[in-house]
Amino acid sequence: MPVHRLNHAVLYVRDVERSVAFYQEALGFHAVMAFPGAAFLQAPSSNNDHDLGLFQIGAEAGPSQAGRATVGLYHLAWEVETLGDLEQIAAKLSDLGALVGASDHSTTKALYAKDPDGIEFEVSWLVPAALLTEETLAGRSSIQPLDIAREKERYGASTRGGVGISIGAV
Repeated sequence: MPVHRLNHAVLYVRDVERSVAFYQEALGFHAVMAFPGAAFLQAPSSNNDHDLGLFQIGAEAGPSQAGRATVGLYHLAWEVETLGDLEQIAAKLSDLGALVGASDHSTTKALYAKDPDGIEFEVSWLVPAALLTEETLAGRSSIQPLDIAREKERYGASTRGGVGISIGAV
C-alpha cells in the first residue's frame, strides 16, 4: 500500500488569526473550518478537505530550534501551476517581507519564505516531464539563483508545471 501524496500539514503557531491572515494573503488559502485556537485552510486549487491545519499555542512560545538545536521539519513545499503564478507569489511574498530566498534547482524553480512565526516554506514550479533535457537533469547537481524572467522566456509564463523530476522524458 504505497503512499500517494501528502494530504495536509499541521503547524503550531503563536496566534492562529494572524497566521490565517498571512496564509490567506500570501498564498490565497481560505479557511474551511475554525474554532477557538485552531483553523483548517485549503489551497485555492486543492481538492483536499484541508491542506494546512493551524493550532495556537500562545504568544509566549519560543521559536523553533529545528535544524539549529533539535531535529524537526525544515520546511513545507507547495507547488504552483505556472511560472506566472510563481512570479505573482514572489511579488506578494516580497511585499509582505516574507521572501527569504529564490533558487533554481534546474528541474525545480523555488521560492523560500517565512510565515509570521518564522516557519519556513517553499513555493515551487516543476519543469514538466516533456520539457526535461539531459542538461536540465544534470543541472540538479548545483543550485543557482532563480531568475524568473529568464525561466519564463525559456518555458513560457503559462506552461503548466508537473511531475517533471519524478517522471522524466529523457
